[in-house]
Amino acid sequence: MSNIFAKNGYNLILVARRENILNEMKEKFLKSYGVHTVVIQKDLAQPEASRQVYEEVKKMNINVDILINNAGIGNCGLFHEIDLKKHIDTIQVNITSLTELTRLIAEDMVKRKSGKILNVASTGAYQPGPLISVYYAAKAYVLSFSEAICNELKPYNITVTALCPGATKTEFGKNAGKGNLKNAMDPKKVAKAAYYGLMKGKRVVIPGTLNK
Repeated sequence: MSNIFAKNGYNLILVARRENILNEMKEKFLKSYGVHTVVIQKDLAQPEASRQVYEEVKKMNINVDILINNAGIGNCGLFHEIDLKKHIDTIQVNITSLTELTRLIAEDMVKRKSGKILNVASTGAYQPGPLISVYYAAKAYVLSFSEAICNELKPYNITVTALCPGATKTEFGKNAGKGNLKNAMDPKKVAKAAYYGLMKGKRVVIPGTLNK
């Protein structure tokens, strides 16, 4: 996702657990596109992480024009057999941190009467997901939440877009223990659909003909 924004000339703030990967991306984006990147190493599964991210950004006097909430974790298996901590982490990352960052950044956007927010949901938001129940339920929250605040923030010239991709060939799919990704979409195509949908101010973006 970050690559398409860098390619289009946006300076970036990247947040993730693995700082070494973020620094590699920072160097790549500067060399390839001439854009500047701020790296913030945080684990959004930690309860205070999202607020700490916001506070670090404020200390740097950076205005966030576009917020992209695309951090996500999930686990595949029987609900009662998956470790409870993993369920709590899924909720923390996919729901709590997303909500906190959106709330904090949206307040600043309202003051400026300008901004765009992209929240990554899933086609899984539209149905229950046996064997990946908490993840699908979390994505249902993201979709509902995004559509609701889309209406609330519209008078302030702020758009909110929910991205609902289907299976995508990403590291997340491997880590979650999902099965066959043979028919999964190329993440570059998903990112492109997300970017143009966000720029057009679409409420919901569902990439891929087979997912609609």
